[in-house]
Formats: sequence, structure tokens, C-alpha cells
Amino acid sequence: MNDYGFGNLLYELRLKSNLTQKELADKLGVTNKAISKWENGNAKPTTDMLKKLAILFNVPIEILLQIKEKEKEKQITKIVITGGPCAGKTTAMSWIQNAFTDLGYQVIFVPECATELINAGISGITCKDVVDFQNALMKLQIEREKIYEEAAKTLKGDKILIVCDRGIMDSKAYLSSLEFATVLYNINKNEIELRDNYDAIFHLVTAANGAKEFYTLENNKARTETIEEAILSDNKLIEAWTGHPHFRIIDNSSEFEDKMKRLIKEISLFLGEPEPYEIERKFLIEYPDITWLNKKCKKIEIIQTYLNSSDDEEIRVRQRGINGNYIYTQTIKRTINDLKRVEIEKRLSKDEYLNLLMNADTTKHSIRKTRYCLIYKNQYFEIDIYPFWDDKAIVEIELNDEEQEIEIPKQLRLIKEVTHDKNYKNSELAKYQK
Repeated sequence: MNDYGFGNLLYELRLKSNLTQKELADKLGVTNKAISKWENGNAKPTTDMLKKLAILFNVPIEILLQIKEKEKEKQITKIVITGGPCAGKTTAMSWIQNAFTDLGYQVIFVPECATELINAGISGITCKDVVDFQNALMKLQIEREKIYEEAAKTLKGDKILIVCDRGIMDSKAYLSSLEFATVLYNINKNEIELRDNYDAIFHLVTAANGAKEFYTLENNKARTETIEEAILSDNKLIEAWTGHPHFRIIDNSSEFEDKMKRLIKEISLFLGEPEPYEIERKFLIEYPDITWLNKKCKKIEIIQTYLNSSDDEEIRVRQRGINGNYIYTQTIKRTINDLKRVEIEKRLSKDEYLNLLMNADTTKHSIRKTRYCLIYKNQYFEIDIYPFWDDKAIVEIELNDEEQEIEIPKQLRLIKEVTHDKNYKNSELAKYQK
């Protein structure tokens, strides 16, 4: 895996010295591409070069060598495995354990809190009302995940995978909008911080939708849903998680074993085994019906700023959220081919985000856009509305493989595909936005 620990340290030292990658490269007699690779963890300088860096930044060389007194940075990733009733979650956990233990991960599982409470006699029926039950459930989920995350930091391994058997947003599927808002108020949380607290979400579609012959209530005493109720629950769960930046749906379009293999593949790609890349197609569409989007989609406000970087990379920071509730990320992209690109993402604190803005590429404006996230026939669409266009917009869809067929909703009127057209890249649009 990449050496992010050294890369982050070098990046911080360079920022404190008010140096661009090119300025640092000139001082060391190397290319700015080399600096970029060091900071991204793709390469490490020689010992002689480390000595030059130590002198330049006035720090002991031992710090740059990251001697044993400084604990090696852990890679801790927290994902959610969710899905409708009888979707295969229990089996999926076994597959995940076997697959990622073999890849060097310490895999720890956060058990499903709802089943634990229901089996203990605490449910929406035994409590005074469903809000009381969900108050207890969400508080338990938050505290349990916090404990597991703290424990993960103490483990000996460097690659930790926390797998949550359902996540906190599952609760939204069983509540009305008013009830969910009441629970959020009671626990003093907002939807953005709860949903985007996870690094990735993987939804397994219920067997009731596409594999009815395998739908059963026998393997979970807490399950009571009919086939129709299971499908409805599945759809509500998908809606609850829609808007998360990395949301994947694993349907029943293949045999069950292949369904598990597709899940493992999606998680592997996300973790970067061997590298974290995404496959996407992009289309230019006529300006859509905003009223329809507001009814069918999750709305997110995005401000995206590009940072100084080498020619073969794109580095951006992003503020993402709505109604004053935001998360902050840094993304580094490298292109493999027209459809595939390596994408490495890091969560930032607000202070880290504001500091990185000081390294903004002054040749580009910050991109502001409103994103509408739509699930359509188990496909995940992102419709971006830009303030400088009133006649067109862009829709993107992330694919499982390059040959996957897609079907665009008829409400999104296609102009042309622009996957390969650099004029419609955000980094290009940022040059002209006013």
C-alpha cells in the first residue's frame, strides 16, 4: 500500500514553508512530478535526498525517516454492509472476513444493533412508540461504533477494516420524515454527519426482489416481512443512503455466489486492492426539471477547489453537504485510460480544509454546483447543476465494469456523451466559471 504517512508529513512541511511543489522541486534539483509522487505515497526519496529535505525544513532527519518512536499511521476504513431482508448479509460477512484477512487486513465487525435489541425484547412494539425505540437504537449504534473505532487504533496491524452490519441511516427507512427529524433532534445529530461518517456503503438487494425462491424468514428470528414488505423495506433503505459519496448496490442479477463475488470486488476496488479506481460515464443533458429532481433525488451542495499539482495528477478539496452541515475531503486523481482513473480520497477536518485552500490553483475558479443523487433501476446517477448554465447540465454514472449497459431516465434528456471530452471536466470548467 502507499506510504501516506511520509507523504502527509512532507506535504505539511512544504505548506508550512509556503512552497509549491515546483518551488520545492527546484530547490532540490528534481522534477515537481517527483515531489508529487513523494507526497502521494507512490515513491520515497533516497537517503541523500532526505538529508537535503531535513536541512531545508530544519527538522531532524529521524523525523523524515519516521523512526520507531513515532507510531506508523494506520489505515482504518469503516464500511457498512446493509440491505433488505434476506439479502445475504450474514454470508457476506464470512466472505469479507476470508477475503480481506488474506489481503493483510485485520477485519473487525460491528454487529447489527437492531437485531440485538429486538432479541432482547426491546422493539418498536414493546416501547411506547417507534421514536423511543429508534432513540435507543441510534444511541447504541453511535456509541458502539465509537468504541470499535477507538479499539481499532490499538490493534497491531496497519490495515484495519471495520465492517458495520447495518449503519445508522438504516433507521431512516423505518421512520416518517417527522419521526426521523425528531430522533435527530433528540440525539443532537444531523443527517449529513451520520450518513457520511462511513467511508463506503454496500447495499445487498433483498432476495424478495429478483430471487423470490430463496426468500426465507428462517435464518433470522427478528425478521417478519412478507415478500412485498421486504421489497418496500429494501427500497426505503436505498433511499435512506442515497447521497453518500460512495454507495454501491449489489443486486440479484446473478447466482448468489456471484453476488458475493461482486460484493468482494466492489469492496476491493474501494480499498485499493490493487488500486482504488472508479469507472464512470458522463453525459451532457438538457437543463432538467428541478421540481422533478427535488421530488426524486437527494440534494447536495458542493464547492470544489483545485490545488497546485503536477501535470499528471489532479488534486482537489471539496466541501460537501447541505443546510450548514458539511464534510470535507481531499481527492487525488490519476488517469489510467478514458474510462478508468485512480482516485485516492482522504477525509479532512474543517481546519485542514481551510489550510489546504491556501494552496489553491489561482488559474482556476472554485466550482460551485448542486448535485442531485438518483437511484434508477439499481444504477446510481449524479446530476450536477451549475450556476453558469441555464440550458444544460451534466449527469454521471459509476459502473461496475466497462461493458455494463446503462439506461438513463427519460426525464433526463440526453444531448451527447462527454466522457472523453475534456471540455466538460470540472477542472476545465473551473478555468471559465465566473
